[in-house]
Amino acid sequence: MAALEAQKLTPTEETEVQQWITTSERLKNSPSDTSILDKLNSHLTSRTTLLGTKPSKADVAIYESLAPTVKSWTPEQRTGEHGHPHILRHLDFVQNSGLFGLNVADAEKIKVDHDEILYVKPPTDAKAEKERLKKEKAAAAAAAAGGEGGVTATLVDRTKAAAEAVKDAAVEATNKAAAAVGAATERPKKEKKEKAPKPQKAPAAPKPATPNLIEIRVGHILKAIKHPEADSLYVSTIAMGDEPGYEDTIEYEGQICRTVCSGLAGVVPLEEMQNRRVVLVANLKPVKMRGIKSSGLVLCASPRLKEGEVDDHKGPFELVDPPADAKVGERVHFEGYSGEPEGILNPKKKVWETFSAGFSTTENLEVVFDGRRVKEAGSETVGKLVTASGGVCTVKSLKDAPVR
Repeated sequence: MAALEAQKLTPTEETEVQQWITTSERLKNSPSDTSILDKLNSHLTSRTTLLGTKPSKADVAIYESLAPTVKSWTPEQRTGEHGHPHILRHLDFVQNSGLFGLNVADAEKIKVDHDEILYVKPPTDAKAEKERLKKEKAAAAAAAAGGEGGVTATLVDRTKAAAEAVKDAAVEATNKAAAAVGAATERPKKEKKEKAPKPQKAPAAPKPATPNLIEIRVGHILKAIKHPEADSLYVSTIAMGDEPGYEDTIEYEGQICRTVCSGLAGVVPLEEMQNRRVVLVANLKPVKMRGIKSSGLVLCASPRLKEGEVDDHKGPFELVDPPADAKVGERVHFEGYSGEPEGILNPKKKVWETFSAGFSTTENLEVVFDGRRVKEAGSETVGKLVTASGGVCTVKSLKDAPVR
């Protein structure tokens, strides 16, 4: 995206810019006019700038008209169900991007909390929407026909009715003739032999409920950066033993890697996330986190909350360390529990939510699954998180701490 001065606009775009500048003048006089705000918010739903992707002086004009008012908008006015989140996003882009040459001082900027999203519009059922539009179009056409071509429509209807009557009479005569012939030549029908019902296959036995349905592997963080759109997230590039061509992987420094987002920014120093081995959940369904798809979960421990205590996410947090001799991509499992990992876990079955409640550390700083905390496990066994050779996953100092 080129800077404002370098943009070359077509005549159509120049006209559109002038129209938005006129709108900005109206907003300067009536910054709370919801009819204008609603149209502007709708226009920006799928656009970075007012022209789509090109910056223009229209963006600056809208910013200068609205910024003083938007500073005092409530969270509901910003991102609530009837708020204007796309206007807020646009103004934040204009005030922070060097493309527009505003150089707004930090103290004068609109304060935007990117994690404060009060309402997310549910997805539209495309098939139902298409059917609705089709019905509306048909109704409109019928109304138009009734208003403008009543005589013609009536003549056509009479013609169709007459044709249908002739057709029905012909069909009735044919059926009578066939019935007469059939009566003369009818033969007794053979009785059909009833087939014995096929034996039904027994339903497959359900897999036993076990924490080992969750696939946990050793990984190596090759690099970690701050998420460009979320202050609380890191984005890590992690090698974890995937085969070339596996879905949602990339190649980095000659290794097959996944991209994993983790909410550890501000509680784990970024330097501690660089070039280190970690333990990850590998079969959660990938999710987008502020625009970046995350395909794993880095396990870490944090202090157990006391009764009535609220989780303020201030930590401390400690990453789970794999055994020193464990290889990248090696699977780890909980001792004393059977079962093998499923493919991608079905979110509706809540396997991760159910069994992660039993992930914990011991007085010896070992990571375990405590069956006493999860009744679905069907066992009160406390099983260590180990490699095939028996090496145990650990944390640095947090005892009796939940692991997530």
